[in-house]
This record gives sequence, C-alpha cells and structure tokens, in this order.
Amino acid sequence: MKHTVTEITLATGAKGLLIHVPQASVMTFDINFRAGEYLVDPLIWEVPHLMEHVLLGANDLHPRARDFQAELEKNGAYSNATTGVYDITYEAECADFEWKRVLELLLVAISKPLFLEEEFAAEYGNVKEEMAARSNNHFRRLSLEMRQALGLIAKTDAERLELMSNVKIADVREHYQRTHHAGNMRFVIAGNITSSRREAIEKLFTSMALPEQGERFALPAETPQFLEKPVYVSNDTVENLYFYIDTFMNQRLTDPETDALNLLNTMLTETLYSKILGTARERGLVYGMSSGLSQTRDASNWWFGAQVSEKNAPALLYIVTKELEKVLAGKIKQSEIAATKQYALGRFQRSAQTVGGTAAGYASRYFFDEVIDSYYDVPARIKAVTKEEIITVAKAMFDQKIWGFGVLGNCGDDFAADLHTQIKDLWK
Repeated sequence: MKHTVTEITLATGAKGLLIHVPQASVMTFDINFRAGEYLVDPLIWEVPHLMEHVLLGANDLHPRARDFQAELEKNGAYSNATTGVYDITYEAECADFEWKRVLELLLVAISKPLFLEEEFAAEYGNVKEEMAARSNNHFRRLSLEMRQALGLIAKTDAERLELMSNVKIADVREHYQRTHHAGNMRFVIAGNITSSRREAIEKLFTSMALPEQGERFALPAETPQFLEKPVYVSNDTVENLYFYIDTFMNQRLTDPETDALNLLNTMLTETLYSKILGTARERGLVYGMSSGLSQTRDASNWWFGAQVSEKNAPALLYIVTKELEKVLAGKIKQSEIAATKQYALGRFQRSAQTVGGTAAGYASRYFFDEVIDSYYDVPARIKAVTKEEIITVAKAMFDQKIWGFGVLGNCGDDFAADLHTQIKDLWK
C-alpha cells in the first residue's frame, strides 16, 4: 500500500513510527516494551507472560477484564499481546472511525492496570492451558531444546509449566514497575494519520501515566556454541521424525548479506520447484520443508527443518547436503538467480496489501534494533543481489563451524547420530 513513514521521539523518551496510509479504512497499533523473559530470574521465568495476560484486564476505568474487552471490541476492534524472550508487544486493530477511542483504551490498559488477585488466578489457569497446548507442538519442542543446547536463552514448555508455581502476583507487579516506563517503550501505528491525528497521537502518548525515567533495556549477549552430538528428544508417540539443522556465525549480517541469504533461502526451500524442497517433493520424500534466518544481538543463524518419515530421512538429508555443497562450490546458475528474484519481487508486493501487513514490515526490525527498513528500497535491494554475494554469505554461515543438529521422534540415538554424520562434512 502507498504510505509514508515518520519517526517521532517524545519528550518522555518514548519513540515510534507513524505510517500514514492515505484513505485507509482501519488503523493498527503495536506498542512494545523490552520486558521479556531474559530480564527475570529463571526461577520465575513465566512472570512476563503472566503479566501480559493480566495487564489487558481490569484497569482504572474498567473494574473487570470482561468489561474492558467488551468496551474495546464493541465495534469489532481486535486486541492481543505477545511475550517473547526479549519483548512484550500489545496490539490492536480497529475501524478508522473509532481509532482514537480504541487507542485511548489501549493506553489506559497499559498505563493503569489493577493486577487484581482474582484475575491473576484466572489467567494463571489460562496460561497453564496455553503452555500445555504448546507442548504438543513438536517443532517448537525441538527448537527450544536446541536453543538451550546451543547456549541461547530458552526454556521448554514443560520446564515453564513446572516453574509457574513460583510466580506470585507481587512478582508481576514488580516486573511491570521495572519495565513499563516511557523510555523503554517503542510503538508503530499505521493508518490514515493526518496531521491533526498525528498531533492527537503524540498528545495521547505523551500524557500516558508511565514513569519517564529509564532507558530502553539492552538486548542480552548470547553466544551460540558448536554441538558435537545431535540433540535427540525421544517421543514414542511420534510416527515421523522432526529435525532441525542450525548454522551460525558470531556476527550480525549486514543488510546486503541478509538480502543475499534471503534470496538463496527462497531458491532452496520456499517453493514447490525449489532446489531442495522441489527435488524432495518430486521424489516423494517429504510433504513440506522450511528454512529461514534469525539474529541475536551478536550472531546470525540459518536453519532448516522438516517432518519426515524415518525411511525417507537419509534421502532428504542427502538432497539438503548436495544442494548446499553446490552453493558453497559456486554452482548456481544466473538463470536460477533471475527466476528467484522475480518470485521474491512478487511475494514482496503481496506482503503489504493491508494496513497490518504494511505495519508488520516495519515493526519487527524497529522493535529489535530501531532500524527503519525502507519499504520502497526493497525491490532495488532484491535486484541488486549478485551471485558472488550469495556464495560469499553462504560460505560465511559455515566457515566458523558453529552448528547443531536435532531430532525429535522415536528413531533412537544411533539413527540420529547417523543423520548427524551424514551432514557434518558441510562444516569441514
């Protein structure tokens, strides 16, 4: 969608992006605090998650959570919140005609929560149900087990369930007081933000009843480490096996490196005719496969994962290793790069068809390191990627020999070790 982006810095220390989408019929709000699990004692790991659940509840204007939700949603508006290792983000979306009313409600909820004992008890039960449901996600379970083994900040859902009993409402209130101050807040608002609306938004945020002291918390230091043996998670109830391959370098990717690796990632797994997934599907080996990039404060990660039968796993990993070996040897055709660029350009155009999609294109990077990615520069960045850049960044992701392999299923340690041996020469 056609839009313009303005960054504003308030006198309180809060900062945010205003994304003006002319004639938009909805408005979205994303309000972020660096307040995730890395900031609490591991014994009370679930404090941020429980706080997020209770915060959008009773407040100074609404005596019960149901009253607040009924008021916010009465014209079809939506609200939610998410907690991660680093951040908590509160979000809402509403029709354009009620944007100010909904934003006011959201800001009151964030700045004047009551943290009632009875609502804490109710959300405690809801969080337990949520965590129990998450524990049935085998990809998630394996990913968390691997993050722990690699030395990154993580706890499994089973561990989190055990630790929940340590959390008291006083811990929630203390974490709120510590983290929810204006200097630690970042926001992204998207919609038809005229000049008068911009003034109103700035006034609403500036007048929030949040302490002004304090700065944005720094991201934690995380150093991934090489895993000599595979992480094997035994689960006799799983018929197929799940696997992840992770490779790291202990430095952040530059934007051109990210563009090049994203393009290669698309070429390898993101379409039904891609070099890894397309070949595997053609041979009837796997239904789907994923791969992607992630970054911590100091490191970059490239991962591959799939669910596959034990019988087909060796053949699938053979394709993975052979295609990666071709890339590392520089065996990529210019025609393949050109075709992948065309796909990436089309996918990019589809990614921002809504106000929410446009906002999402800015929010994750802005909340992570306050970089404003220019939407309108992306097509040129995709077109600028060269074969040499793709090969160079691919090699860089293997050169430091920081990697790990994990399997979840009932195949046994020996079979997992065989699969590990099958791929290890990629880091020779």
